[in-house]
Amino acid sequence: MAHRIFTTPFASVYPAYVNKVERKGRTQAELDEVIAWLTGYDEEALGRHLAGGTTFEDFFAAAHLNPKVSAITGTVCGVRVEEVEDPLMQKIRYLDKLVDELAKGKAMEKVLRS
Repeated sequence: MAHRIFTTPFASVYPAYVNKVERKGRTQAELDEVIAWLTGYDEEALGRHLAGGTTFEDFFAAAHLNPKVSAITGTVCGVRVEEVEDPLMQKIRYLDKLVDELAKGKAMEKVLRS
């Protein structure tokens, strides 16, 4: 059985990401930069996904993941992202991890694995 998050519209979770980073003094533009780094989506493509109600499954199916994605390590909700077995869930956890790092005030070049 597929996880419920897979069929959840990305646009329904995006405001929570924005709130999380803004509460910690970061900006929506920085969040969008992190999403662009991970997925390859530019501002226009991200906007289309948000407006179109794209599910997480379709959002990541159309993404071109950054080649440095394997450098994203650590835990989200007590689970090591590098050990998540389901490929889609792992991509979602990568995004969660990057949002967490941004919210925790990590330097952008560290978040973007530069």
